[in-house]
Amino acid sequence: MIRKISSQDTYVVRHPVLRPGKPIETCRFDGDDLPTTQHFGFFENGKIIGVATILHSSHDNWPNENCFQLRGMAVLPEFQGKKIGAQLVHFIEKELPSPKVIWFNARISARVFYEKLGYKPIGDIFEVVGIGPHVVMFRSWNS
Repeated sequence: MIRKISSQDTYVVRHPVLRPGKPIETCRFDGDDLPTTQHFGFFENGKIIGVATILHSSHDNWPNENCFQLRGMAVLPEFQGKKIGAQLVHFIEKELPSPKVIWFNARISARVFYEKLGYKPIGDIFEVVGIGPHVVMFRSWNS
């Protein structure tokens, strides 16, 4: 089951998956507490096992579009490979108004996962300090 959660609720997955070994405070991302930001949790047996955050955020490549940024997408390691991440992404895609663009900074290790969902890379690979190499990816439903 997928439902809305608070930004703090995302930390139980963000911390071990996206910020292992770092202070819990690093799980708070810019934009987490904006009124237009939404956080979603994938629940199994009452436990959050996957999370994703979506915020209304423009991008230089799409300055006049209805843009949303996907952030903090993560699934606990023992549940990865079970289509939970894909279900979260598809759920968010349906929740957002159309036409739209969804973009995000993807870890290189997750690039193939997002490509299978129809997202495309754009631009050069860049380094997020302390995290690793990333690439901007996007999908557009605009005509």
